[in-house]
Amino acid sequence: MRLLCFYSIGLFLIVLLSGCQSFRATAVPSPFAHQLVRDQLIIHSDFSLPERHRLVEELTSQRGVMSEKLKLSATDEPIHVYLFSNDQSYYDFLEQRFPSFAGRRAIFVETDIELAVYAHWGDHVAEDLRHETSHGYLHAAIPNLPLWLDEGLAEYFEVGRAKRGVNQAHIDHLVAKIDLENWKPDISRLEQLNVAADMTQADYAEAWAWVYFLLESNDDKAALLTDYLNDLSQDGIADSLSIRINKRLAGPELALIEHLQSLR
Repeated sequence: MRLLCFYSIGLFLIVLLSGCQSFRATAVPSPFAHQLVRDQLIIHSDFSLPERHRLVEELTSQRGVMSEKLKLSATDEPIHVYLFSNDQSYYDFLEQRFPSFAGRRAIFVETDIELAVYAHWGDHVAEDLRHETSHGYLHAAIPNLPLWLDEGLAEYFEVGRAKRGVNQAHIDHLVAKIDLENWKPDISRLEQLNVAADMTQADYAEAWAWVYFLLESNDDKAALLTDYLNDLSQDGIADSLSIRINKRLAGPELALIEHLQSLR
């Protein structure tokens, strides 16, 4: 799932996926007649959702899953989730509100006043909402989260708790690139990315791979990531994750490749 993330500055929205172009969002009447509040999530929908719906339960519990896995303190900043019953009404809404990105299946939007997810109820709604609400939980807890890591974490959590972060599509993509192109990871290059439009499929896959490698290896590599996230959460700044990895690990790129090959 690909993130579409907006950051507001004053009355304008800076759109990361479009190369930092700005535009004024068009106000439209709200079509959401139903509201469901579950902990940090405020779910607005144009159809009635059971309060104990399986997906609602999963999204609610995801906050605790992420907090435990990443060693982060959960926040109480609301995350608004806007759900449409069908794709047509959703795309019509985006055409009016965010016309440059009306074809996106789901989006995460951060403004000065709100963290928000927009999506429609379809075949991919569970994956989409796990991905986009991951962005919401992360942005509520961590200022200045690097783009590549924001995406890598969302790709890790979008597959659901039972899969323990295994994103098979990314494994297949990267293993094929290793075999056919002698591909090598480069976390320093990922850290230079600040526009989502510049991220390729391989970039998303590599971002996931670094997150998975750190969180799911047998030794204590997870602390490299969780300590970094906590430093960002507390101070808003931190030395880069690549610096920390290179200080701690010998040949991390080769270790990541070997880890990926073990998952094929």
